[in-house]
Amino acid sequence: MLPDGTIGGSKDENSDNTLFNLIPVGLRVVAIQGMKSGFYIAMNGEGMLYRSEMFTPECKFKESVFENYYVIYSSTVYRQQESGRAWFLGLNKEGQAMKGNRVKKTKPSSHFVPRPIEVCLYRDPSMHEIEDKRSRKSSGTPTMNGGKAVNQDST
Repeated sequence: MLPDGTIGGSKDENSDNTLFNLIPVGLRVVAIQGMKSGFYIAMNGEGMLYRSEMFTPECKFKESVFENYYVIYSSTVYRQQESGRAWFLGLNKEGQAMKGNRVKKTKPSSHFVPRPIEVCLYRDPSMHEIEDKRSRKSSGTPTMNGGKAVNQDST
């Protein structure tokens, strides 16, 4: 995604314009946001890709992974009227964005290979780790209180 809003492909893998955040917004549904620009990729009712400053339903894409590790993205809003076939993101050989209703999921123009640049993992607290304060006995081991370690004796 170029600063002027143009969406296309590039052979320069190290360009800042080729880095995107995949933001989960549902079960197997992502929003694609340009890291440098902060804009979202969206697909309109004609199947054309455009940049969106705000997150809208047109910015939601279903993410599907193939056995060969390629990933395809289809619009969650638009599809073929008659057949019900999904509209996919795709780039032609020159790197230009294709109309979603012209892209087929079996063609290389719709296959993407995501590469993690930075992975942020967050661990959710387990219900087994949460104890009732009334049943906690002083064991002499420090516990967390507002991000600071304190002894249980002093609480």
